[in-house]
Parts: sequence; C-alpha cells; structure tokens
Amino acid sequence: MDRLILHNDAIRDAGDKLTSPGQVGLMNGWGVFSTLRISDGVPFAFERHWARMRRDAQLMHVPFPDDAELFRSRLLELVEANGAFNATLRVAVVRNQGGPFEGPAMDRKYDVIAFTTGLTDWPASVALAMKADARHAKSEFAGTKILSWSFNLTWNEQAHERGFDEVVLLNERGEVAECTSANIFTIEGSQVWTPPLSSGCLPGVTRAVLLEEIRVPGVTIAEKTLMPADLERADRVFITSTTRDVLPVRLIETLHVRQQGEPVLHALREAFTTNRNNYVAEKASVVISLNQR
Repeated sequence: MDRLILHNDAIRDAGDKLTSPGQVGLMNGWGVFSTLRISDGVPFAFERHWARMRRDAQLMHVPFPDDAELFRSRLLELVEANGAFNATLRVAVVRNQGGPFEGPAMDRKYDVIAFTTGLTDWPASVALAMKADARHAKSEFAGTKILSWSFNLTWNEQAHERGFDEVVLLNERGEVAECTSANIFTIEGSQVWTPPLSSGCLPGVTRAVLLEEIRVPGVTIAEKTLMPADLERADRVFITSTTRDVLPVRLIETLHVRQQGEPVLHALREAFTTNRNNYVAEKASVVISLNQR
C-alpha cells in the first residue's frame, strides 16, 4: 500500500488513526468495494465500477455518495498525491451506523476509504484449484462485491498453500461460477463462453467489457452455463479481472485442460488492451479538468 490514503474528503497518512470499533461496517463487513486499474492517471472503466458499487450498496442498505464526478475527483486526488499513475486502486464505502453495536459519536452515515498500490506481476498462466458448493446462486446477495470477503481470502490462501494460484468456485448445482477474485471463460473454436450471472458469479468489469464492448471478427463472446466437464472440453480456459486483464489457465485440479485456442486468446487480449487505451485517451481530458478544480 502507498503511504497516502483517501479518507472521505481528505488525503491522509496511512498510519493516521481514522477508524473506530463503533463503525458497524468495519466490524461486520457491511460495505461495498471495488478495485480499479489506474492507467496513465485514468481510472479505467470508472463508470462501470461506480454503477456496480452503487447497485450493491442499495441492495446491502449501505449509504452511498450521490455525485459520481466528485467521487472520481477524490480518487484522482489520491492518485496524484501518491504519484500512482499506473497502479491498482481499492476503494470502499463503509456503513457507520445501525445495529446494536454502533459506537458513540458516529455522525457520518458512511466513510469512503481508498488506497493505491503497485500493479501485480502476474505469471504468464495460472493453475486453478477446485471448490464445490462455494457459491449460492439462489441467494439474493449473489454477485455482490461486499467487504465480507474472508471466505474468498481463505480459499485463495488454501490454494496457494497447495501450489495453485486461484480457485474455480462451483455453485450448489455443481455449475462453474467464478474464481475468488476473477471471472472465468472458455474458448471453443471461435466461440467464447462465460457463466451467466445466474450462476452466482460477480458481474466483473473486465467480464462486462469483453461481453459488451469487445468485437473480434469471427469470434462470438456470450454467456452459457458451464460445468467442470466444459472446462475440460474447451480449447482454452482463461480468467479475467481488473488487475489480470485476460490471463490463460494452464492447469485445473482434477481436470485435463487443453492449451489450444491461442489465436483467439491473443486476439482477445489485443482487443482488450486497445479498448483500455482508447478509454484512457478519451478520458484524459476529463482527468485534467477534475485535477484543476
């Protein structure tokens, strides 16, 4: 984590004492968060991150800011303060009030807390473990990105202890849902598939960009229910996230996965990089304007 953080409307030192046990969101995981890629000073796909956080906050009864551009300008102040122009940014909106354990003098309904850190040096490909019954697709909270993230962290840590990089999470129907912090895709010839939101997966931003914005001639990208056997039948499996972009899978626990489909994988990676570069170029003037306020 970089030295400076954003705490509501101020840039503070990460060592400052700013939180309290009486903040119910911190003690109970009652809040929402998102992880953004900062590319040349621009928060990539900010509008998508904002919309998802706002939707999840409404579902989880978490008070949320109402001014997207002010929210973005505060994040840009943090980026500027840390010189984190090509970095990872994590932002959380934490509920402060409510429940039997609310502390005294909690005069703010929520806190906005954000920090930056360096980009992760991911390997060229990843090995995935497998976890059954890890997603409850029928839950009304399926697919929300909330502060209560310890299940994912535990499964990820267990995977690392066993020599894997990530975990394929199955739902109660035995369907492939996602990974602990990534969405999953298969390549079958010229068709690219990812589990539907009804699987219980998170509506990842990179996932959405691939489904809604990326166009590769001759390639179809769509949703389809996937079983573990579909991962084995696929020409190639890859995962996506804000920090990973499009990352191929070399191994999945108990399955024999193929290492084919390279032309389609390469085309998707190039198209996604071009999409981000175009977004950054388009939004650069917005960033300059907000920084001059």
